[in-house]
Amino acid sequence: MGPTAWAREGRRGVGCGPEVDVDVVIVGGGAAGLSLAHALTLPGARREPAVAVVETPRQALRPGDRTWCFWQDGPAEHPEAEAASWARLRVRDRDGGVVDGELRALRYRMLRSDAFEASVRSRLAGLPGVRLVAATAEAVHDTPGGAVAVCTGADGRRIAVRGRHLFDSRPLPALPPARTLLLQHFRGWFVRTARPAFDPDTVELMDFRVPQPARGLAFGYVLPLGPAEALVEYTEFSRAPLARDAYTAALEHYTRDVLRLGPFEVRAEESGVIPMTDARYPRRAGARVHLIGAAGGATRPSTGYTFSAVQRQTRAVAAALRDGRTPRLPAPHRRRALAMDAVVLRALDAGRIDGPRFFTDLFRRVPAERVLRFLDGTTALWEDLLVGCATPVAPMLRTVAELPFLPRRHAPAAPRETRPDEPDDDPAAGH
Repeated sequence: MGPTAWAREGRRGVGCGPEVDVDVVIVGGGAAGLSLAHALTLPGARREPAVAVVETPRQALRPGDRTWCFWQDGPAEHPEAEAASWARLRVRDRDGGVVDGELRALRYRMLRSDAFEASVRSRLAGLPGVRLVAATAEAVHDTPGGAVAVCTGADGRRIAVRGRHLFDSRPLPALPPARTLLLQHFRGWFVRTARPAFDPDTVELMDFRVPQPARGLAFGYVLPLGPAEALVEYTEFSRAPLARDAYTAALEHYTRDVLRLGPFEVRAEESGVIPMTDARYPRRAGARVHLIGAAGGATRPSTGYTFSAVQRQTRAVAAALRDGRTPRLPAPHRRRALAMDAVVLRALDAGRIDGPRFFTDLFRRVPAERVLRFLDGTTALWEDLLVGCATPVAPMLRTVAELPFLPRRHAPAAPRETRPDEPDDDPAAGH
């Protein structure tokens, strides 16, 4: 099907109302969905697939504006949406000791979701082979030779959006069973101070000068937007989120007593919860129904970061479809990386390792750029072994021996994720 024959409305499906027929259906218009649509429609394709992006018009089902952070070498791919970037990371231990990390080839980048989404939607809206469908997907399933999203429009009409392949980025209704489930939960303030208070060249990636929970860890996170502006967060890795007042108290303590910012204005807020789990995420919900983004396992279990894995997934899918090949959704993270993450999560949850010391020592013993490349899954085996040797060996080996005997259990419910560091139709993007 060519780009000029991308939609046929008015034909009636069985009890479904109008239909839209395309090559590729994308359900969800956040980071994963729009990244895939963007990659599918870049110039130079041997074959231009017709694309429909289904995005709910119901505000209650859409996340608010947020920020996504990731690291990347080379020029920015979406400079119009980039709020800031940095070449240096800093980690502080509980006593205030500083570990600075230089990023030689990489840049740590922050995108604003509203700017990214507006830019990509504007580009897509001008393409003849793309349809932006304002509707809520109620169900998706295989059909003979393809897949369909059964949707409800803003006016209550039923709409069937059909394609040869369907990519679903909506949050899962429940998490897959896991041996370990921690939550990364946080609240952040965008602040403007009365005087210069931040180093614009350096991200405070983990500042452990905050009270620590009995199990897990807590830290401050500072993304400077200028000498007097920053996103300041309080984050915990633990089994359960806090009450809203507890986040407020933690942020007040961190900004007043630790950072000593002096007078400041809170211009906006962000908060969210991201599962950190060794669950095995499926990448398909049918023969032609593929799961992308956090729903397809793109969130890195040990950190919550998602955006880079989303880009790898969507580029691989787009390359196959644009070449006329059947897409195979790649695993977002390598098996040995997931195995190492499972050990770290279990050791943290069991209290076998001291979380602040673990991460501080990791950045103290391993160059920051290598740590970030490890977290992106681009390190060689020998580099992974060096990272492993920088961790406390005895408790980690004990955990390795224990993991095969632990049962996988279902979580009570899948937490809603609105991380300032990552995508959210997927919805995470984590820290």
